Amino acid sequence: MRNLIGRTGLSSLAAFAILGSATAATAQDNTSLRVDKLESEVRAIQRKVFPGGAGRFFEPEIGASQSVQTPIAGSTTAVTDILVRLDALESQMQRLTAQTEENTNGIAQLSARIGALETPGGSVQPAISAPASSTPATPAAVPAQAGPTSARIAAVSAIAKPSTDDAADDDYSYGFRLWEAGFFPEAQQQLRIFLDKHPNHWRTTYGRNLLGRAYLDDGKAKDAAPWFLQNYQADKTGARAGDSLLYLAETMIAMKDTGRACIALAEFGDTYPALATGRLQARYAAQTAKVSCN
Repeated sequence: MRNLIGRTGLSSLAAFAILGSATAATAQDNTSLRVDKLESEVRAIQRKVFPGGAGRFFEPEIGASQSVQTPIAGSTTAVTDILVRLDALESQMQRLTAQTEENTNGIAQLSARIGALETPGGSVQPAISAPASSTPATPAAVPAQAGPTSARIAAVSAIAKPSTDDAADDDYSYGFRLWEAGFFPEAQQQLRIFLDKHPNHWRTTYGRNLLGRAYLDDGKAKDAAPWFLQNYQADKTGARAGDSLLYLAETMIAMKDTGRACIALAEFGDTYPALATGRLQARYAAQTAKVSCN
C-alpha cells in the first residue's frame, strides 16, 4: 500500500513538474513574442528619428557575439536571453527619448532664428549682406571728448600752489584753493594726489572731508558719501570727523535716503553736541529741517 502511494505521489510530482515546464515554456514563448514586438517598434522609432541614417541606429548593449554571465542555477538560457534583450531595449528607448528631445529643441531654436530674420514683408534677410563694392567702408569718426577751454586752463593756472617747508600741506592747500575757486574736478584730482602721497599727515582728516565736499558741490553725491563715511570712521576724534558726519547726512538727503540721513543726524547730535550748538549749528538746523525723522 505504501509503495502504491509513493508511486502515486511521485507520479503526481512528475506530472506537476511536466505541467510546470510546459507552462514556463509557454510563458517564455509569449514573452519572447512580446520582446520581438518591442524590438520591431524600437526599430520603427529609430527610422523616424534618423530617417535614412545608415549606421545611425543604436545597437543593443550586448550583441550576439558578446559573452553573457552564466545564469544562476534553475534559470534557462531562453529566460536569460529575454532579460538581456529587455535590458538592451530599455537602453535604446532611453537614448531615443534623449535624441528626440534634442531634435525638438534644435528645431525650436532654428524656428526662432528664422522668425527673427524675417522682415515684416515676409522675406528672409541674408545673414551677412554683401558689400556694395570692394572698397572698405570708412569707419564713423568718434567724436573727441571736449577738453577744458583755454579760458579755464588760464584760470586754473592763475591759482598758485603754495611752496613752503611742508610739501604735504602745500598739496592740500592747493586743492583747497582749487575748490574755493569753484574748480571742483581739478580740486578732486589734487586732493586725491594729496591723500595718496600723504595718508598719515595731520591734514589727512581735512583732505578726506574736503574731497567729499568737492564731489558734493559738483553734484556727485554718490561719490562724496564714501569719503565722508571713511573720514568719520577712521578717527571720530579727528578735526573734521564731525563735519564729515554732518555732510554725510546732507549727502543722504541729496540721494533721497531719508532713513540713513536721520541716522547720521541723530548720531551727529549725540556725538558732537558742541558742534551742533556751535560752529555747525546753522548747517545742522538746516539739514534737520529738510527731513522728517521719527
